[in-house]
Formats: sequence, structure tokens, C-alpha cells
Amino acid sequence: MKMEIRRVQMTGGASFVVTLPKDWAEQQKIKKNDPVGIMIQPDGTLVVTKKITEEPDQRTKEINCSTITDPAFLFRMLIGAYITGFNVIRLTTKQRFSPFVRTGVRDFTQMTIGQEIVEETDTVITIKDLLNPAEMPFDNTIKRMFVIVKNMHEDAIAALETHNKELAQDVIVRDMDADRLNWLIARQTNMIMQNTSLSRKMEISQSLAMHYYMLSRIIERVGDHAVRIAEHTLPIVGADIDKKILTAIKKSSTLSLEIFDRSIVSFFNTDMKEANRNIESISALENICGDINNMVLRQDTMIAINIGYIAESIRRSGEYAGDISETVINLLIENEQGPHKKKTGK
Repeated sequence: MKMEIRRVQMTGGASFVVTLPKDWAEQQKIKKNDPVGIMIQPDGTLVVTKKITEEPDQRTKEINCSTITDPAFLFRMLIGAYITGFNVIRLTTKQRFSPFVRTGVRDFTQMTIGQEIVEETDTVITIKDLLNPAEMPFDNTIKRMFVIVKNMHEDAIAALETHNKELAQDVIVRDMDADRLNWLIARQTNMIMQNTSLSRKMEISQSLAMHYYMLSRIIERVGDHAVRIAEHTLPIVGADIDKKILTAIKKSSTLSLEIFDRSIVSFFNTDMKEANRNIESISALENICGDINNMVLRQDTMIAINIGYIAESIRRSGEYAGDISETVINLLIENEQGPHKKKTGK
């Protein structure tokens, strides 16, 4: 879109005036004496909008289920509509819904936050978002994700050490808790990008919202690796694993989680130096995981393969935590004062 350059004029000796583009005003159906809203953004830019109320835009997504036969495809469409910020999702069909549609809708409402079925007939199902985005601050969601994922990793390692099959299976189930919070942050980020008034209401800039979204994606991936550790624990539950290997696994896991913990702390403390030190510590983790891979060569094939995958997931978790520290540095370079610090006047 081409930028229009307009000169600032002065009227009455005190007020600065800039005219609005005629094409834009006509497209928005703005007439003489109509009010418009002007919002100052954190980066100093101004947003001019016809919308002057705080009420969020009501966006509806229509999904015709008449030609959908794949339950997984339907679920992905529902998640896509949720993440992109639609307030209402309306499913229709020419004849009665197939049973998998109703099952998929119920799974969707249970796996997402704030989605409720408000209408259900033979040919129409309406899902409405009942959550006020401002009631779920980004900080709280990220901290909750971190606790969930960290506990998943710890329990996956404990399941390996104690031969606890049920605990490993529980880790796999808990992954959905991390996923639903990641989807929520993705949804809120998209809504903020579409609605600048929501950005102001939640007291978060669009740029910072994107950093939170990147952070949630990384934490979700750490959770995925906790699941992989649990999955590769199940085939070797009860196996006779060399105690030296278990000790090395526990050591690498502890270091990986320490990097993960410090990366989150550096984000909330806006500590660039700590974030940099955290990245430098990843090489020690890689060395330990490399030693584990060498040690398992003396084990049975089944044990060696699964321990190798477990060590790989521990290493990858630490590297993802390093990515969080890199995100912290990028954010603080962009905003030297830090995203959580406010300017004070004299």
C-alpha cells in the first residue's frame, strides 16, 4: 500500500491539523462532523479509526460440513477458526450431521478455552467465544505453560528412573494442557493484530504480543520433547539400564531444565546478560548428551535406540530454552528499557 504524504497545518494558532484521505473517508462512510478515534501506539504512530467503542468486532466463520468426511480435517478447521480470532463458529449441513461432526465439536470445545456450544439442531451447530481476552493476561498464561511443561519433563525422567509406566502415560496426556494454552496465546495475538483497541485494553503492544507468541511456541515444543521422552520410556520400562547411563541422563535433564528455568526468568526480569550466559551453557549439555550416546552402545539394541532418542529430546529441550534466551535478547535490543518496565516522570 502506497504511503500518502500530507503536510501538517496549524489552525487557530494552537492546533495541528492533518486532512484525511478522501478515498479512505468515503470507503469508511465518514461524513462531516462524524467522530473518529485516534489512538497513540507504543512506537509513537497514530491509528485513526471510525470505531470509537471498546466493543470487540464480532467475526463469524461459516463451515459447511456437507462435503467434509475427514474428522481430522474438520478439527483442524475448527482450531484454525479459533486461533485466527473468530468469535462465532457456525457449522451447517444440508442433511443431518454425521456423528463424527458432533464428536469433533465436543472435543474442540473441551480442548479450547472459552468455546461453548450455544445452538445445536440437526443441521446447525453454533459455537461462541465466551472468554474476555483481557481476563487471561499473557504473563499468566506463559508462566502456567512453563510450570506444566517443566513438570512434564521432570515426570518423564522420573518414570524412566522408577519404571513407572502410568506416570509416563500421564505425561503424554498432559501435553494437551500445554497445547490449549499455546492456542489461546496464538488466538489473542491474532485478535490484538486485528483490533488495536484490544492491544490498549490488555496493555500490551502488538510487537510484544508477537514475542509472547514466539515464546509460547517454543515452550510448547519443549513439552513435545517431554512427551517423546515418555514415549521412549514406555518400551524400556523395567529394562536393566546401566546406572551410569541413568546418572548421566539425570544430570543432562537437570542441566536442560536449569537452562529452561533461567531462560524464562531472564525474560520476566528483562536480563540480557543472564540470557546470554544461558546460551553459552548449552555446549555443556550437548557434551553430556554426546557421552550418553557413546555409553549406550554397550546396551541391548532396544535400550540403546530408546535411550538415544531420550538423550536427543533432552538436548533439544535445552536448545529450545536457548532459543527463548535469544528471543529475550532480540526483544531487549528492540526495547532497551524492557517490556515490563514503565517510564517514570519527575
